Amino acid sequence: MKKNLCLLVLMFASAQLVSAQKKGFSYHFYGQVRADVFYNSRANSETVDGLFYMFPLDEELDDCGNDLNASSNSGFYTLYTRLGVDVKGPALGRAKTSAKVEVDFRGSGTTYSLFRIRHVYFNLDWGKSALLIGQTWHPLYGDVAPEILNLNMGAPYQPFSRAPQVRYRFTADHFVLTGAAVWQSQYLSVGPSSNVPGSLATQKHQSFIKNSCVPEFYVGGDYKQNGWMAGAGIHVSSIVPRTESLNEDAQGNQYTHKVKERITSVSGEMHVKYNRDKLLLSAKTVLGSNLTQTSTVGGYAITSIAEHTGEQEYTPLRVSTTWVNVAYGKTWRPAVFFGYLKNLGAGEDVLGVLGTGTKLDQLFTGTAELTYNVPSWKFGIEYSFCNAWYGELTSKARITNTHAVGNHRLVLTGIFQF
Repeated sequence: MKKNLCLLVLMFASAQLVSAQKKGFSYHFYGQVRADVFYNSRANSETVDGLFYMFPLDEELDDCGNDLNASSNSGFYTLYTRLGVDVKGPALGRAKTSAKVEVDFRGSGTTYSLFRIRHVYFNLDWGKSALLIGQTWHPLYGDVAPEILNLNMGAPYQPFSRAPQVRYRFTADHFVLTGAAVWQSQYLSVGPSSNVPGSLATQKHQSFIKNSCVPEFYVGGDYKQNGWMAGAGIHVSSIVPRTESLNEDAQGNQYTHKVKERITSVSGEMHVKYNRDKLLLSAKTVLGSNLTQTSTVGGYAITSIAEHTGEQEYTPLRVSTTWVNVAYGKTWRPAVFFGYLKNLGAGEDVLGVLGTGTKLDQLFTGTAELTYNVPSWKFGIEYSFCNAWYGELTSKARITNTHAVGNHRLVLTGIFQF
């Protein structure tokens, strides 16, 4: 940890020395030191030991009928402390040039307290049009996101991902048109972890988008005027779950077949935002298909398995999510957030499902927070209640015979911004 911090300080110091020598460049350094304390009343679907919180886990009963997941937990972390630099460079032809590099200490997987890239890109701006190449927010996250203390930023209702991409934007009057080709890096699609036909064991892995040779695509438009923003977008993804199938004959002999599998999904979203003076109103609704790479619920289902080769066909699972966020004030700023998710299942009969939260029927979260904001400082407290309805899968991957479990979550946050 100390070694990494020293390297980062040296990097920034070197950049400052270079900025004094290079003509046509300007540098803006920024960052924050952030501390988060949280408490949950039960076990949850989460990452970073609970810092990135999703929803409460279903009941897991022991031999006496006691729910093993009905146990409280808490934690304290500073992993979302971050450092960044914005760079403005000399013109490239008629284009203004800029770049951003931003890191935090989140790490990846189960390795924390290590540097992680958040944003790293360069941008060419011709005035009405701009081309961004690098890693930044996924287009489905976009420019409309909740203002809350929880670091999930509204997930799984709000798509959450930073992804490598090539993004083009065209601005004319009050309209902004966006088109992007998106790949995956830190946030990955869910797929099979076994080549055995019919296996429902899953993993998140780079190979599903890598073997596809096709990036995700997004096209959207926004209208902006007098503090208002309203827009919509369409997203298409196409991944390859498996390239080979491990089969077994009647005598128990195993053999492998090369297979050609692909699952293509289309999603749509609409958003609106009003931000003026002390008031913020924002909302988004998403009809998602297999958006597991954006920290939400869903996936896809197996519809058929070829008898000889084991090649599988798939259909996406559809999930509807909607959230609303209201905040008011400057120094003292109260805010509320409400999110609702509904599992719509598949459009045909299925043999099994692969994804995250596939036994969830509905999900509801209500959040209230209060923050104190002065120059360079922010302190806040947030309470949220999340209710999850779990049940049994039907033949069309919908959920029946549901029961509810709930989690109470409390978050305390202090941020020093520089």
